Amino acid sequence: MVPRQIGTSAHHLKLVTTGDGSHTWYVEELNEHYHSTFGALQESMHVYIGHGLRPLLPQKRPLKIFEMGFGTGLNAVLTLLEAGEVPVQYTAVEAFPLTINEIAQLNYPLAIEHPAAKEDFQKIHNVKWEQPIKISPTFTLHKRNAKLEDLNFPINSFDLVYYDAFAPSVQPELWTPEIFKRIQEWMKPGGVLVTYSAKGTLKRTLAALGFTVEHPPGPPGKNEITKATKPI
Repeated sequence: MVPRQIGTSAHHLKLVTTGDGSHTWYVEELNEHYHSTFGALQESMHVYIGHGLRPLLPQKRPLKIFEMGFGTGLNAVLTLLEAGEVPVQYTAVEAFPLTINEIAQLNYPLAIEHPAAKEDFQKIHNVKWEQPIKISPTFTLHKRNAKLEDLNFPINSFDLVYYDAFAPSVQPELWTPEIFKRIQEWMKPGGVLVTYSAKGTLKRTLAALGFTVEHPPGPPGKNEITKATKPI
């Protein structure tokens, strides 16, 4: 077990091999995993890449992406590998970043079957926090070590939001109507939000804010996920 400080209490992380062979961290005191135990890699590919990024790539236009919950960096590295020549400005927030030792134990460079996976995984974790860093000719990463509640961005900033906070039962303060109202303001008209959560309260919240809410099928272990589009 790796002792860590999450929030205001000491917690322990346990490395877990998920159903598809890729790793995740388990927070014992919260009884919560960073990713799906049915498959960390396949969950990220299905939810954030498959239903978030890929539908936007054929437009061949620059994308601004916001991620709530940088965590292990899995969503960021998959986006870097998938986006190809499409310019991406990627902003991610993480209040309690993993340590270098915790990152080094993750097997994503091997689990992701891509020749650049190892190098790109190292790049996203080696860049400094709190400043935008260009890590490829087309990909800029800005990691923010902060709480979501303390951030502010100009209205109409982002084309795509990956919402990957811990579950509502663990971090209810990050699933409130007030939070999603702020995020909606940060999103461009026609912008898309995707998340693994399929809670009825979440979908009702998004619908009440005016989002068009879809219910795509989920990855293994989940019946469905949530995809919400901001009105144009």
